[in-house]
Amino acid sequence: MQNNLTTAQSKWMDNATGPVTIRMTNDYLFRALMQRNNTVLKALICSLLHLKMKSVTSVRITNPIELGKHVDDKDFYLDVKVELDSHTIINLEMQVINDGYWPERSLSYLCRAFDNIPKGGNYKDLKPTIHIGILDFTLFPDFPELFATYWLMNEKNYHVYSRKFRLSVLDLTQIKLAKEEDKHYKIDYWANLFKATTWEELKMLAKSDEYMQEAVDTVYQLSKEEEIRLQCEAREDYNRRMSGINQQLENLMAERDQIAAEKDQIAAEKDQLSAENEQLSAEKEQLSAEKEQLSAEKNAEIEHLRKLLMEHGIEDR
Repeated sequence: MQNNLTTAQSKWMDNATGPVTIRMTNDYLFRALMQRNNTVLKALICSLLHLKMKSVTSVRITNPIELGKHVDDKDFYLDVKVELDSHTIINLEMQVINDGYWPERSLSYLCRAFDNIPKGGNYKDLKPTIHIGILDFTLFPDFPELFATYWLMNEKNYHVYSRKFRLSVLDLTQIKLAKEEDKHYKIDYWANLFKATTWEELKMLAKSDEYMQEAVDTVYQLSKEEEIRLQCEAREDYNRRMSGINQQLENLMAERDQIAAEKDQIAAEKDQLSAENEQLSAEKEQLSAEKEQLSAEKNAEIEHLRKLLMEHGIEDR
């Protein structure tokens, strides 16, 4: 294993207790873990892609960062770009904030990565490209699922357009929906690892699998490195600010929708009053017409009676 963790290095497990200060949903910690321990990166990818560890020769991060170095918020792109056995491109990303545009964002990342024709190459040389989003929210509430994969396919017969273009989503909020296939490849183990909130949970997972042990040991080491811890804390602050901004935006949008609804209701009430006024006006005109008709009929009857009186020599007085 890459880090050659000794028994002594793993003894921390005897003392680590209580809440985890920085959870593994922290995208900086996730990036640091994947970059620091190639065995963990390989194990995670094999789990998500349903591959056997021995079938994978190499897993290489193509966009490494200098761990612990300060990065401005505007430059905080922590997606992990990976080349698998030099023939497949994978984009891994941990995301805890739902900005409402994940499908568009993931497609944008996937398309950019898919445009990988080497200089002087041909379209047939395009490498298969996979985007895997590890999300701490449910992307499609009407279709909850722990691990879902999406292809570009024919809407009638479901024939896949190309096997070189794929999106996958690991939903950390839906571990309870793990299917037998998810459990077989231990995808639920990874989800529980990322969602763990205490060292007790992490230690239990570490005992269940050698790659979980590798991951937990590495996370413990990373949490003890001040520069990396500070960057993780900075990322937590950033996420809190973004969550607050998103909440304010949601509140503003809710208020806007409420104002629009009230405006529509007022307009509807105005239209109803206008319709009622038109109906009253029509009824008034009808009553006026009926009154004129009755008056005309009355005058005609009076004239008829007058003629009868005159015919019988009775003076009309």
